[in-house]
Amino acid sequence: MLGQLALWAKIANEASCGSPRWIGRGLSCVCIKRKGAYERICMNLTPVQEERLQRLKHRMKVYFDPSRRDHQEALKALWRATYPDQELQGLISEQWKDMGWQGRDPSTDFRGAGFISLENLLFFAKTFSASFQRLLKKQCGNRATWEYPFAVAGVNITFMIMQMLDLQSTKPRTFVRAIFIQMLSEDEWAFDLLYCVAFVVMDKQWLDKNASYMDFNEVLKSTRTQLERELMLDDVMRIEDMPSYSLLC
Repeated sequence: MLGQLALWAKIANEASCGSPRWIGRGLSCVCIKRKGAYERICMNLTPVQEERLQRLKHRMKVYFDPSRRDHQEALKALWRATYPDQELQGLISEQWKDMGWQGRDPSTDFRGAGFISLENLLFFAKTFSASFQRLLKKQCGNRATWEYPFAVAGVNITFMIMQMLDLQSTKPRTFVRAIFIQMLSEDEWAFDLLYCVAFVVMDKQWLDKNASYMDFNEVLKSTRTQLERELMLDDVMRIEDMPSYSLLC
């Protein structure tokens, strides 16, 4: 926390946008250094930013409901995208364990992050199918005897990104949040793309650290640190500009 406040103080001393009011007092705008010059990031959202942010916040509030038809269909769609040649026996089945759910009923694993975590997994499976399958099947690197469960890891990654971006707070508290909201105005699917990047970064961190199941939380923390660092880079204006985006295929 002290490091965070020190960073705010440093930026405040080095540059100002008019008369900004800092954290805890209704921040109106901040300045960060990009491409050798200070760029203004305003917290007074444009209509597009406001609309997309509200839609994303709504997605984040939706709990997974196994009785809802659309939620059932999304779960079936995830199965088809993951195992296109294998018929699903039922929404409650031993088959789900192969994907990395904790038990026969995957709906019990969505409690931490809600329906958006299923949407994220489905987006990853459809948009970057090669990377999705590579991570699912643990095809690269020297893997641990006790590997992370793929699907449950995905739910945890969604929750980690939600915390990192701090989108539910009423007052902006981080530069990362401000930067992401600007990215959201360029691409409504920025959250889902960031999720895909986070997943491949997490897997790379896992391999680099020779991690096993008990190390998962530590790997998740280092993944968040790397994502925050990349989002703050001078030339990163979109998710696609992040260096780790190149890990996706």
